[in-house]
Amino acid sequence: MMDDLRKKYYVCIDIGGTAIKYGLADENGVFADKGSVPTQAKQYGGPGIVEKVKQIIRHYLKDRQIAGVGISTAGIIDAKAGLVVYVMPESIPDYSNTPFKSIIENEFGIKCMVENDVNCAALGEMWLGAGRGKSSLFAVTVGTSIGGCVLHGGKVVHGATNSAGEIAYMCIPGGSMQELVTTTRLIKDVARAKSLSEAELNGEMIFDWAKRGDTVCRKAISDLVRHLADGIVNIVAVLNPEIIVLGGGIMAQQEYLRPLIDKELQEKLAPNVYAGTQVEFAKLKNDAGMIGALYNFLSQEK
Repeated sequence: MMDDLRKKYYVCIDIGGTAIKYGLADENGVFADKGSVPTQAKQYGGPGIVEKVKQIIRHYLKDRQIAGVGISTAGIIDAKAGLVVYVMPESIPDYSNTPFKSIIENEFGIKCMVENDVNCAALGEMWLGAGRGKSSLFAVTVGTSIGGCVLHGGKVVHGATNSAGEIAYMCIPGGSMQELVTTTRLIKDVARAKSLSEAELNGEMIFDWAKRGDTVCRKAISDLVRHLADGIVNIVAVLNPEIIVLGGGIMAQQEYLRPLIDKELQEKLAPNVYAGTQVEFAKLKNDAGMIGALYNFLSQEK
């Protein structure tokens, strides 16, 4: 880590179900170092994650003073208290009710801020990504599940129970967003139509086949996009944000998806609303959560 020791540096940590990504960044979001370790959530649960986070902080403290720690994590988060309120036990056992902020601050004497991972990704995109310059934004992340975040006035709207933006539960024609707009559902639809095991498929394969003209895959993707557009229409009707930012693993297929999404939205939204609603694909990729965790820290420190 060859960098200016006079600068302020922050530890940025993004806790996911598979990996914990971490880095050391300055106040402009420029990384001096980055890495990742397996989460091993099922083996060690919440206490194991806390210990891994402590090890990361200790590692960086060997070389310099740290100005703060920003944590992005899966789950329903009480951001003011820095508390992991709830995570499904089947995803990360013994993680609910983890007081992350107080654990880190008491152990290291360093200020710590904690926020939900989708909210952090949205903050990162607003600060340095696809939503730069916008103050009202809705972020959608589509992967094995689907998540969302409302930003208004440049800040996260948490809601009365810290669950604003949880579009997985949004009802659309045919069911909920969780049931209809995920990579899990895409794989299930293609597997059923082709009499294959779901374990044999992944999203990348399905898009590869679709690009070669496979009608089953093309229809499954079109169905997913139609349902996604229904959800976006609801979001726009209620919030009317300046920009919708689409992220998550499946949205890496921007070239294939953009014309389909644009067509659906043009048909479903009023002309003036369609013209005034920008839809972009996330730009920060794997760094979004860490950058958002840093922005969340810096914005609350002021």
